[in-house]
Amino acid sequence: MHALKKLAIATATVGVIALSPMAAYAEDGDMSRQLTEARQEGSVWTAFALNRHLSPFSIDVEIENGVAVLTGEVESEVDRDLAEQVALGVEGIREVDNQLKVEGETADRSTADDSGAAFSTRFNDATTTATVKSKLLWNRNTEGLDINVGTRNGVVTLQGNTDSAESKELAERLARNTEGVRQVDNQLEVNAEAGTADKARDKADQAGAAISDAWISSKVKSSFLFNNSLDGLDISVDTKGGQVTLGGQVATSAEKDLAIEIAEDIRGVQGVNADSLQVGNEG
Repeated sequence: MHALKKLAIATATVGVIALSPMAAYAEDGDMSRQLTEARQEGSVWTAFALNRHLSPFSIDVEIENGVAVLTGEVESEVDRDLAEQVALGVEGIREVDNQLKVEGETADRSTADDSGAAFSTRFNDATTTATVKSKLLWNRNTEGLDINVGTRNGVVTLQGNTDSAESKELAERLARNTEGVRQVDNQLEVNAEAGTADKARDKADQAGAAISDAWISSKVKSSFLFNNSLDGLDISVDTKGGQVTLGGQVATSAEKDLAIEIAEDIRGVQGVNADSLQVGNEG
């Protein structure tokens, strides 16, 4: 099986594995299944290697009957979620058993003071940081930027570089409109070349991790729920070919406009149709 994995890794980047001569003589169904799973494992590993957010991590992949089991360690919950979505984007993968651990997670939990408010504050701050990082990663205008996020007692600090004053303001707005955020300390520096170095790697990311309709729908819905100014529970989201359709009901026209804006800014979204999203009791 190890030899098959090496073969898959070596050839997955071109999208074709020349196994037809072997397959022609492999009448046994189990052998055919192993070859398919080896190809899928190679494709997942290659996708991780091409993705700049995941390439530094050691992630092990095992495939069985279309289920990808991911083990290893990543730096954040955002990376953990991204690895799962990348694996789901590989043809033939129908489910992911995500067993990835977040660095320091075990130690943090073992040393936490479960009985005091300090633990609750740390937990809330960690959740806020993960949420803000997620929103920045999902947004097409900020996902390629070098932005570090930290939270202390509900105060979010943004550090790093953006490519424009507009993206700096957007990053702050995404953070400020997140549940649990009391204040944003925006220390981002505007650097016109901040996004330039990442453009080639962005293309590699897209090649290695095609954004699925299911990923888009989940991130649009999550972004609604994470936004303080919007009640996302009453909004339905459906995506086909990158085209997002919003339904349900919002309280005001401003909320409808905000929902459309949020959806349009999610990576991979090609267009938004909100004709079925009703305002108040209209219609």
